Amino acid sequence: MSLRVSQNISAITAQNALHRTDSKLSQSLERLSSGLKINHAKDNPAGVAIAKRMNSQIKGLSIAGDNASDAISIVETAEGAMSEIHAMLQRMNELAVSAANGTKNDEDREMIDAEIKQLKEEITRIAKDTEFNGRPLLDGGFDLRGYSSDPNVEVLYYSDEVAVKDYTISGIATSTDADGNLVVDSLTLLTAGDNAFPVDAQYEVDGDVVTIKAANDFEMKLKVKGAPNGAVNLDMTGIGAMRMQIGTEEGQVLEMRIPAISLELMGIENISIDTVEGANDAITRIEAAINYVSSARSRLGAYQNRLESTSASLDVTHENMTTSYSRIMDVDMAGEMTEYTNQQVLSQAGTSMLAQANERPQQVLQLLQ
Repeated sequence: MSLRVSQNISAITAQNALHRTDSKLSQSLERLSSGLKINHAKDNPAGVAIAKRMNSQIKGLSIAGDNASDAISIVETAEGAMSEIHAMLQRMNELAVSAANGTKNDEDREMIDAEIKQLKEEITRIAKDTEFNGRPLLDGGFDLRGYSSDPNVEVLYYSDEVAVKDYTISGIATSTDADGNLVVDSLTLLTAGDNAFPVDAQYEVDGDVVTIKAANDFEMKLKVKGAPNGAVNLDMTGIGAMRMQIGTEEGQVLEMRIPAISLELMGIENISIDTVEGANDAITRIEAAINYVSSARSRLGAYQNRLESTSASLDVTHENMTTSYSRIMDVDMAGEMTEYTNQQVLSQAGTSMLAQANERPQQVLQLLQ
């Protein structure tokens, strides 16, 4: 045994051991108090990188779930308004059928027509005033947009089956009826070349509104405001639908088309049932309007089903991602408490041994007596 008074090696050794134990005890205390296994990047550099990336995705999934819920609310709001419009169209159909009956005289039809006018005004009001967070839903602002090279021709609507490209109408002939209203007499569709319509495309004219149809549900509605100057180029952009961010990454979106609801698009703007002929014409037009609204409601219903599935999927993904994140970041309290107790015992033992080591130089002094 070496006996020295200048350097107390035993005390230094005990002190170093106590310092290491105290460091581990402090780390254990930090984990127990925070509930986290990783409190600093040095604790697990790779784990921190993985966990923070996962945490970012978890928070994004939570917001995406909120977005999906908002989208469902939007769909429910728009569909609820369309449901009321549907009911009014059904009432209009009943009135038209009643007015077409031979037992009604012109005076009866005029009274029935007065209700028709009120229903048309209410449809217009609902379509105008239906909003979500201050944004109108039924004015066509969230439908696909198309643009015309001529200000006298406006793209009112086109179906999903219309390919995203340019189309050309080589000529439109117009005139005015007895009341001075613009009427489209004829038009010529380009059916060859890059800007061609489908070869089987046909058009229907309803006053100043032209509907172009072809196979596979190809449909396009145009409003002619005046005689165009030569050929008209139509740019179908394929954009304009409401984009709902339902994922955590760029491009994880659901585009929802909410078509415009208007008397013009439904083809009932000018119906009047004050005559038998007008009532018979109204029956056909109202039936087409009902089909138009039914198609729009069907589309919204499909969106809602998809969004509900998306919301459920996001909830499951959020749960699983949170479990994985917790496995990396959260401390096992039972295991860490065991470690804390162990380090506490070692700290007490180290403190006692350091005190004993500090007493050893006193033994050397006995040799000097």
